[in-house]
Amino acid sequence: MRPTTRPNSHIGPGRIVSALALAGLLLTTSPAFSGTAGGMSLQAQEWQTEEMWSTWGGDFESTRSSPLDQITAENFEDLEVVWRWSARNFGPSPDFVYRGTPIYVKGTLYALAGSRRAVVAIEPATGETLWVWRMPDNPRWEQSARKNYGKSVAYDDVDGRGVIFVTTPGFWLAALDAETGLPLEGWGANGTGIVDLFDDLGDYNPDPETGLDPHKGHITTSAGPIVVDGVVVVPSTGEQGYYQVRKEDIPNDILAYDARTGEHLWRFNVVPRPGEYGHDTWEDGSWEYTGNIGSWAPLSADPELGLVYIPTKAGTNDYYGGHRPGDGLFGTSIIALDVRTGERAWHYQLVRHDIWNYDTPHAPQLVDITVDGQHVPALVVVTKQSFAYVFNRETGEPVWPFEYREVPQSDVPGEQTSPVQPFPTRPAPFEFQGLGEDDLVDFTPELREAALELMSEYRLGPLFNPPALPDEEEGTVASVHCPGAFGGANIPGGAVVDPETGILYVASVKGCSAPRLVPGTEVDPDSNMRYVTRGPGGVGSIGGIPPWKPPYGRITAIDLNTGEHLWWIPNGDTPDDILEHPLLDGVDVGQTGQRSHATALVTPTLLIYGEGRSGRPNLRAVDKLTGEELGRVELPAPSTTAIMTYMHEGRQYIAVPVAGGGVPAELAVLALPETLLEP
Repeated sequence: MRPTTRPNSHIGPGRIVSALALAGLLLTTSPAFSGTAGGMSLQAQEWQTEEMWSTWGGDFESTRSSPLDQITAENFEDLEVVWRWSARNFGPSPDFVYRGTPIYVKGTLYALAGSRRAVVAIEPATGETLWVWRMPDNPRWEQSARKNYGKSVAYDDVDGRGVIFVTTPGFWLAALDAETGLPLEGWGANGTGIVDLFDDLGDYNPDPETGLDPHKGHITTSAGPIVVDGVVVVPSTGEQGYYQVRKEDIPNDILAYDARTGEHLWRFNVVPRPGEYGHDTWEDGSWEYTGNIGSWAPLSADPELGLVYIPTKAGTNDYYGGHRPGDGLFGTSIIALDVRTGERAWHYQLVRHDIWNYDTPHAPQLVDITVDGQHVPALVVVTKQSFAYVFNRETGEPVWPFEYREVPQSDVPGEQTSPVQPFPTRPAPFEFQGLGEDDLVDFTPELREAALELMSEYRLGPLFNPPALPDEEEGTVASVHCPGAFGGANIPGGAVVDPETGILYVASVKGCSAPRLVPGTEVDPDSNMRYVTRGPGGVGSIGGIPPWKPPYGRITAIDLNTGEHLWWIPNGDTPDDILEHPLLDGVDVGQTGQRSHATALVTPTLLIYGEGRSGRPNLRAVDKLTGEELGRVELPAPSTTAIMTYMHEGRQYIAVPVAGGGVPAELAVLALPETLLEP
């Protein structure tokens, strides 16, 4: 069914700094950093080589692929951990490896550490710390809801000098000399090498030390910046939407700066102002106070097209939208912006009036494919909904049609859900959608009955089943939507794409949410929201056994040239707590896979993955064309986020963020024994 309303897509035109470094570097003074706006031309980006992993996703396209082939099916099981780098000494909650992936550029690894988001340079062959930089202690970072969520740093060559760009939890952007770790003198409005992002966000008047009045809202950063053609593009984000108790918040606008000078270039308003495209999708003046719609997932870019691609989340709040009637552009969308001007080239809203916490959780991935004999410059984005949405990245047109289908409507007072949502006709969903009785566990008749009894407390339904209030007549406490906040694809695992074959590999989890809506004042007497939740809303289990059938986690291979699924495999083996569960004594449950998102990368011959945060400490290799397992090696602890690989002085390394099982957050780096390498 086609909607009668607006089309879903449209094609359109710091003052104090500290540096913690090695003794010799503390005596180093950075030369003045100045120049005219414009930055480096696309043709001059010659510093990028096949040995490098220069962004969170490995490249501008966020493919998480590498052409390195020293590690093969024949020698994979010879991999050994050659060094481990710990984050435990970098401040409170030093869990950078829960969220962050290092980059490798010009012979050095650069990573994030700790909740103050220190930048660390690491020697790639030994794990030796070369330098450390972080912002001075300031309450602004302490108040950040995303201080432990830093994804990565960015690199660029500017006038022959390597520069590291980092966004901090306190909402600053810093430019650091890649050799010394010191902020660049003469860079930014105050010439300190630091830009206070609040200065270019609008008239919010934050306190320089403590930040914003919480009644105005909250803004911080999570994903790192991306540097394209001399422009540093900075995504922002806010507090998790399921904890918000006020309807007022700050739009998480996209900012851009000149990489040479730190000059502010443009701002893109994620909540359109009067006269801007999409303003009419905010009804009853809700644009004036609604915030969020930020990008906590990493960005991607096509330098040849001059476009940067922004994935966004919903407006305030995640599970009740009665205070923001309308479709709410540019919430839960993909936006293509001109990197030089910030003008919107195209967009597509993946979820209208999002009330399911279906924020776009992964960087858009760019790959050239051939569809029906025609070359297509494609963009694919994987989502919690378990869809892979595929677009022409130049025009924004879907590669295969999207159908607008009617979806269940909310009966929560004041809520106005969209009557339709877009459903891709191809590829098929990579994980289950919706929940009915046929989806419930049936290992034994007793478990089946227990699952039916448990789920009788919830209102079941298809994809886009809306959140609901407790209903005494129905005997339900909440409404279930599947996938939920942590189901489908998500940032801990996400997807990788092979640029040679056009095959997408998606890590996903079978999971649902059942957010419990309550009056806002029950959670906070100061709340002015009609309904809020106390969190993302999990669904119960049967003594630890999920109420739905396995697999619990999987990897699916999808040919983007045809839209067809090629194969899928469980993410690892069956969890111990399932194998040893007394209710399953003597029952063959098969290979269920782990209840976690696999963390993967792809090489010319292999798909390599860790089992994820709640999986076993294994690194596995499979044949990327068939899914057949080719080998596994043991890690010090389970992998926790996106892994990467690099070549340093003739030796290929795989860096795996790990933690758990008594092992604190650290980076485990593997390589083949030197005795196996060619002389």
